[in-house]
Amino acid sequence: MSAEAQARALVRDARRVVVKVGSSSLTTLEGGLDHNRLRRIADALGAHRRGGREVILVSSGAIAAGLEPMGLARRPRDLATQQAAAGVGQSLLMAAYNAGLRDYGLVPAQVLLTAEDLIRRTQYRNAQRALNRMISLGMLPVVNENDAVATQEIRFGDNDRLAALVAHLAHADALVLLSDVEALLTAPPDHPGSQRVSYVGGPSELAEMSIGGIGAAGIGSGGMVTKVQAATMAADSGIPTILTSADHIGEALAGHTSGTAFGITHRRRATRLLWLAHLARTMGAVTIDAGAERAVRRQGTSLLAVGVTGVSGEFEAGDPVDVRAPDGSLVARGIVNFSAAELPAMFGLSSEELGERHGADYRREVIHRNDLVLTEAVFEKAEI
Repeated sequence: MSAEAQARALVRDARRVVVKVGSSSLTTLEGGLDHNRLRRIADALGAHRRGGREVILVSSGAIAAGLEPMGLARRPRDLATQQAAAGVGQSLLMAAYNAGLRDYGLVPAQVLLTAEDLIRRTQYRNAQRALNRMISLGMLPVVNENDAVATQEIRFGDNDRLAALVAHLAHADALVLLSDVEALLTAPPDHPGSQRVSYVGGPSELAEMSIGGIGAAGIGSGGMVTKVQAATMAADSGIPTILTSADHIGEALAGHTSGTAFGITHRRRATRLLWLAHLARTMGAVTIDAGAERAVRRQGTSLLAVGVTGVSGEFEAGDPVDVRAPDGSLVARGIVNFSAAELPAMFGLSSEELGERHGADYRREVIHRNDLVLTEAVFEKAEI
């Protein structure tokens, strides 16, 4: 069996699957919810649930659903109006799902999350427990970002990333990302020679592609880049993913060859490391020498001050930072134990020398290996 066939079979046989649908797939060009499309999605989810599988839906659309009742022609740009639209639209979205799932004896259970709910351990556990209990009671959780209260500083940015984190949180066996595009293409569809990509085996295969575009009618907040990032994030945590259009949801869940399959690239990671690799907003960077780069990449060691040669940005102990090679390329991300102001006096010193000069507290690693994750800089090269 080929790697692609294996990935699709894992999705087909998944005991628990997370399905994400975007705003552009749920709304009409005139504005408001596309109830026919939403009903077809509910039918596919209901049938899959009747087949004995567990389903979690991550659904955009609250802001878009609120536009028509508010008399707005397009998605507002300012945060306050977006929050108001989400407050109006969320109940309309849930009412539509309730109507669509009623024939299958399913009750949708609304779950609104912010980024902090999936980054802070206590809130993460609470969200995990709530989702598991809803599923055990026979409900179908419908997850959305809490747009009515989320701010730019603490939001996921789009529901694709949220879906990848929910799949990790819920210990899902597969992720299906639905869009208004049938599959990943090697270049935007209007480019000559653009071709469908049926399978992605790892981040290196994406480096030379030109990936871009936004949802239809300017309704959505994400684009193909965020969907590929989300699929890569899931694959990086042991979760196979299918990216396809909402019209092909049934085929994707059945393991057919529609869309693009993303194969698993890593065993399941700790949530903290998944956040570091894909979502953390880094506050600066530390540059390391060639010896430290080899040790971090090949041996999985902690980063010590003896290998640090430079810093940039303003960060404090406990902040996420980039770790860069001598040529400036991204090596890793990690939680740093010292501030940008402290590190220059530590460059090139061994742990023993640090203790003698600055005190025992400075014998610590600059970044401990448990707070360090290697990162391939695929999207530094992508055309976004």
